[in-house]
Amino acid sequence: MKRFNLLFEMLVFCSMVAFTGCVDAQSNYPTKPIRLIVGFGAGGATDVIARFYGQKWSEILKTPIVVDNKPGGSQLIGIKTVLAAPKDGYTLFFGTGSAFSQGPGVRTDLPYDPLKDFTLIGMVSSAPGVIIVAPKLPVAGLRELVDYSKQNPSKLNYGSSGLGSASHLQTEYMMYITGMKMTHIPYKSAADIIRELSVGAVHVGITPIESTMSQITSGRIRALAVTGTRRSKALPNVPSVSESGIKGLEGIDPYTYYALAGPIGLPAGVVSKLSETMDQVSKSPIIAAQVREQLFNEPGISTPSSFRKFIEADLQKWKQLRGTVKVTED
Repeated sequence: MKRFNLLFEMLVFCSMVAFTGCVDAQSNYPTKPIRLIVGFGAGGATDVIARFYGQKWSEILKTPIVVDNKPGGSQLIGIKTVLAAPKDGYTLFFGTGSAFSQGPGVRTDLPYDPLKDFTLIGMVSSAPGVIIVAPKLPVAGLRELVDYSKQNPSKLNYGSSGLGSASHLQTEYMMYITGMKMTHIPYKSAADIIRELSVGAVHVGITPIESTMSQITSGRIRALAVTGTRRSKALPNVPSVSESGIKGLEGIDPYTYYALAGPIGLPAGVVSKLSETMDQVSKSPIIAAQVREQLFNEPGISTPSSFRKFIEADLQKWKQLRGTVKVTED
């Protein structure tokens, strides 16, 4: 009996030591560099925004944050890297809306569930888009584009950054809401869409504002509306989709968003520390101004709980397109 009691006491002691070590690890987090996985190549919009925020977070956390680009598979390579990583907060995912809700909402073949396989930390920022058309297309506004499409069924085409990309899914959502009919021409980037629009090979596209600003101001392409409920300060003369009067079209806002997550099972203390750091950065007036003026994004302020609720609602929106949109190669 004494041996049993001694063994029991040793087990309790070891458990307490392990628990104390776990608590200490969380309270001291981080003690080494953090790896920030981005599912796109260097130099793209997601990479630029990840590096901008990574630097700000690094200054607060007092540890290096290293961006690790894992492009390919609609962010799947990066996602798989994160989900297979240790659950310690030192490998995190900097992903976009197409990874968290747009793609999972439309597709049924993805090998992960954003609500079950990620520890959701928070939304970083959101990016408005702009609906653009070829210069010679005979429409002056968004409602005219919708009417023209209906009067000329299957005559129009639209370009995207690839199957399952935000530009693809947002245009399909616009067609779903308005009843427009256009043929999809997938490319590899927003630059491809802009190039083809400028020469008239493509008629319509939806791209991030930051990718299109110079071409709009130079007149190479025309902007019909920004994907928001209000006008963008970057394009003050371009109306918002809400001004078109087309009910439901505000659903294409935001064009995409950027968010932080880790593998499921991150310690609560780590999640809290990261969430507080994000909140501190987002609430800085100086940083907020930089985000709006340099990145053309809107700073995001969210908790893990509110971000989860956002994804749950966004998934339901995108599930409306399930079975109607081609998102993979044959």
